[in-house]
Amino acid sequence: MPTSRAVDRVAAKAGIEAHETPTGWKFFGNLLDAGRVTLCGEESFGTGSDHVREKDGLWAVLLWLNILAVKGQSVSELLRDHWAEYGRTYYSRHDYEAVPSDRATDLIDRLRVMLGELPGQSFAGLTVEAADDFAYLDPVDGSVSARQGIRILFTDGSRVVMRLSGTGTEGATLRVYLESYETDPAKHGLDAQEALAPVIAAAEAIAHIKPFTGRNGPDVTT
Repeated sequence: MPTSRAVDRVAAKAGIEAHETPTGWKFFGNLLDAGRVTLCGEESFGTGSDHVREKDGLWAVLLWLNILAVKGQSVSELLRDHWAEYGRTYYSRHDYEAVPSDRATDLIDRLRVMLGELPGQSFAGLTVEAADDFAYLDPVDGSVSARQGIRILFTDGSRVVMRLSGTGTEGATLRVYLESYETDPAKHGLDAQEALAPVIAAAEAIAHIKPFTGRNGPDVTT
């Protein structure tokens, strides 16, 4: 679910079945075993296929080499062609580490209460289209995994996802996933943080990340 929706746009145009799952490789297993997908991946760059039930770095390298050989293009050329056809999805993850668990939980709990009020409101020039706490219905066994992350979707295709990771003695990590969608080729060469600036500002305006975490910025940006 925190992964960029760039794959969704390709699947939709190609008429290929696609599934948005929660964080965790285990959610791919049922889909792979049932023949519902043959390719899966996550935002930490882990990829795999129905030949194995785990991330496979060697397979991912061979897949890319095969693509490059068949297309006869460089990676940069492939990217430019892809952006020209599908638009560019700018994506980044901001991690706020070792946040006191009570403060991190308060931030998420506050957002859950606000979800129904957010659609239609504007923040940093972006208008909220929908907001929810992602719940995954497994299409194979019918199981439901609730409270998998706060999703805030904007009318221009931008998105913010927030979730907590870890509750150790040093606190929790707040992960903020930021995404914007750009169709203008003249803007496909921007730095990701520059392109995402309005989304970052909207996330702060909605969630009050700085007051809750006590940080002026993320500890890790990827």
